[in-house]
Amino acid sequence: MSDSFTLALPQGETEQERCSARIADCTALILAGGDSRRMGRDKAALVLGGRTLLETVTAAMQQVFPQVLVSVRQPRAGVDLPQVCDEVAASGPLAGLVAGLAQAKTPWVFAIACDMPFISSALVEGLAMLRGQHQAVVPMVGGFEQPLAAFYATSAQEAMRTALAAGDRSMRGVLQNLDVRYVSEAELRETDPQLRSFFDLDTPQDLQEAQEK
Repeated sequence: MSDSFTLALPQGETEQERCSARIADCTALILAGGDSRRMGRDKAALVLGGRTLLETVTAAMQQVFPQVLVSVRQPRAGVDLPQVCDEVAASGPLAGLVAGLAQAKTPWVFAIACDMPFISSALVEGLAMLRGQHQAVVPMVGGFEQPLAAFYATSAQEAMRTALAAGDRSMRGVLQNLDVRYVSEAELRETDPQLRSFFDLDTPQDLQEAQEK
């Protein structure tokens, strides 16, 4: 697989065929089991542009991946997608990722937080092209890893389960024990110039800003 971030659409190939051909070996995992403490209410159910955040992110993922799972603490009513519950209670997104990797029928998972409504399909496709033999492909924005908008191979499960067993719930800590292809801001801006994909809604102020975008 090419290590270039440049995308080219072969002559005569449709957008649907391109997505299917490139990311058919991956399942999207939408993480929707967070506490939403700073927001003060369930972020997945927040409405933006007439749809909930979960509906918005789901629609975006279905454009790129043939399979989509939703990671939850407890089953959600009204979600017409396969749901996977955390194997280890109260262990944050790492537990959701482990459960998703275990249930996925593909060798890769793309993990995305449900509060990132502006995720770009072009950016996701670009990240997919960088997987190669790595265990993870993780964007870097503002000098920080973005582990909840990243690709993970099923081979990463062992390191993740080891961390959980030791009581370490840190996603960034787990990355130190994986073969990670970090993606710089310069590379990310080739497909998402303003890095809108990484705007997440943590607070009521973030929601208001998103409504103005």
